[in-house]
Amino acid sequence: MPHAEYTNEPKIDTSVTHGDWRDDLYRDGYYVVKGVLPEAKAQSYVDRMFQWLETFPYGFKKDDPSTWNQQHLPDHIKGGMYYGYHCQHEKMLWDARTEPALIDAFAKIWDTKELLVSFDGLNFTLPAGAAGIPPSEPWPHVDQNPIRKGMQCVQGILNLAPNGPDDGGLLVMKGSHALNEQFFKAFPEKVGRGTWGSIDWFGFEKDEVKWFEDRGCEVIKVCAEPGDLIVWDSRTIRKSLPHTFSLCLRGYVRIHGKSAHSGADWNKLPDSQNLRAVMYICYTPASFATSADREKKIDYYNKKLGTTHWPHANIFHQEDKHLRLGKPDSYSRDSPVEKAEESDLLLKLAGVKAY
Repeated sequence: MPHAEYTNEPKIDTSVTHGDWRDDLYRDGYYVVKGVLPEAKAQSYVDRMFQWLETFPYGFKKDDPSTWNQQHLPDHIKGGMYYGYHCQHEKMLWDARTEPALIDAFAKIWDTKELLVSFDGLNFTLPAGAAGIPPSEPWPHVDQNPIRKGMQCVQGILNLAPNGPDDGGLLVMKGSHALNEQFFKAFPEKVGRGTWGSIDWFGFEKDEVKWFEDRGCEVIKVCAEPGDLIVWDSRTIRKSLPHTFSLCLRGYVRIHGKSAHSGADWNKLPDSQNLRAVMYICYTPASFATSADREKKIDYYNKKLGTTHWPHANIFHQEDKHLRLGKPDSYSRDSPVEKAEESDLLLKLAGVKAY
């Protein structure tokens, strides 16, 4: 894991007070920006996600709930996270990435409109009862290398369907970003621990999560309406909550300022059977990218490959193993089904054209 290159990296000054929602982001490590897209526009993206699933040869039909199961869906992970089939470059995702209001929200964070965007995927999780989502282990983590200092990346979820306290969604540990550096100073031996491949990922064990709890960090189930944008500091401990997981860690979770007591771990069936539809979209200043990373990003764009949550660095792609239901899948794609129009804005966000 490289170290020297992380000593003088660009980051935002979170000590500045703005008098708006950025102060909440700096303090808590996350924030929900309300109504970035109109509800009707959010619903149009949900409809396009359904249409995308119907393009596969597995028999999925939106109007036939009997096909809302693993046997009729393309390969995915964690119940509904899609990263294969070059989906990161589908037109629907690029249309979302170029939404002016979405760009404006991140431009407010970084104080510039000259941004790069991540080539990230989507989450389209069908109701648990219909899809038969198998349970999996929790994965509390941060998406910033412990060697990096300060707020260098802000991640984003464009929320497209109602997501309340009983639905699958995002869990964060409020305030954990502010203790990130202290934790790794206290336990330097943990810094170089291996990851799934991306250098900007660190997974926490149960006792390590407790260290943050003992210092006042609360687990928050983040709720959002269609068209809301959830943003969080990449140093904030978080995990996604599929429909088969509870809303609690070590017995409680805080939702909208109220404590809700439940079981003693992450795993407990919730009450909801609602659809989850989100796109993972992150922007950072184009000026943050090195020339080497920009060249790599251009190559990934031309090959229509996905990346991590980081738009300007950690340009890393995990190869599609072409597996489905645990077996080799004879069906594959070498490009998105519906290609995006290469507008001037799109090419600048992709890093292909300079600002």
